[in-house]
Amino acid sequence: MTSSNDASGTAAGPYQAAGSLQGRTVLISGGSRGIGLAIALRAARDGANIVLMAKTGQPHARLEGTVYTAAEQIEAAGGQALPLVGDVRNDADVAGAVGAAVDRFGGIDVVINNASAIDLSTTDDVDMKRYDLMQDINVRGTFLLSKMALPALRASEAGHILTLSPPLNLDPKWAGLHLAYTMAKYGMSLTTLGLAEELKADGVSVNSLWPCTLIDTAAIRNMPGGDMIVKGARSPEIMADAAHAVLTGSTAVRAHGNRSGNFYTDEEVLAAAGVTDFSPYSLGAPEDQLVPDIFL
Repeated sequence: MTSSNDASGTAAGPYQAAGSLQGRTVLISGGSRGIGLAIALRAARDGANIVLMAKTGQPHARLEGTVYTAAEQIEAAGGQALPLVGDVRNDADVAGAVGAAVDRFGGIDVVINNASAIDLSTTDDVDMKRYDLMQDINVRGTFLLSKMALPALRASEAGHILTLSPPLNLDPKWAGLHLAYTMAKYGMSLTTLGLAEELKADGVSVNSLWPCTLIDTAAIRNMPGGDMIVKGARSPEIMADAAHAVLTGSTAVRAHGNRSGNFYTDEEVLAAAGVTDFSPYSLGAPEDQLVPDIFL
C-alpha cells in the first residue's frame, strides 16, 4: 500500500510530526498534482493557508486535476486554499500570486519551488524549445518566485524557501547523461546555495529537498515506458512528509547545525525524525528493488 493523503486529510505514512504549520501561509508553484499537491495536503492537515499557482485551470487530457480541484482537496483536508492560474515563467503572474497571497492571508511564511520541467535527452537529441522550457521553469521560475516573495518572507517570523532540487554533485556522470536537464536542476540548487548565503542576516531559511528514489508523478508516467518505471517508485507522500519535517524544524534540520543552505534527502530527513520503515511509501516493489533517483 502507498502512503496517502485522501480528501479527509488522513495519512497512512510512518512519519510522526513533532511540529505544526498551523496558521502559516505556504505559496507553492505547480501544486495542482504530484509532489506539490502532496506537500500542500500535508500542510493543510495542520491548518495551513495554501496558495497554489499552477497553469492547469481546465482539465487536461493527460494530466490529472486542476488548480481548482487541488484547492477542494486542500480545504477538505483542513487548510485554507487560494487557487491561482498562473505561469511561473511570467513575471506578472508571479508578482500577482505573491500580492494575492499577502492580500488574502496577510503575508507569506513559506515558498515551495516545486514547478519543474524534465527532458533527459542527450545534447544531440534535445530540442532547443525543451531546453528553453527547462531553463525558464526550473531556473528562472525558481529565482523569480523566490525574488518576488522576499519582502514577505523577511516580514515573517519563520520565513523559509524550500526548493525541490538535488545536491550539487559535480560527478561528470550526471552532466554527461543529460546535460540540458542537469544544468536546469543545478540552476535551482545554485539558487538555494546563493540565497542561503545572501539572506543569512535576514532570518529567512533557504534549503533544497530531493528524493532518494524515483517518485510517482505525471511527468514520469508520461515518459516512454513510464507506467512500468513507476512500479519501482515511491509515492509523493514521502516528499510531503520530508518537506513538513524540514519546514517545522525537525531533528534533521537541527542535526545539520545550520538551518539554511542544506541539501536534504527525503530519507535523511525522515530517518532523523524517527522513521525506520520506508516501505509504506512504496508502490509495491521491495525496498531493494526501488529505482534510485538521479544526481545522488
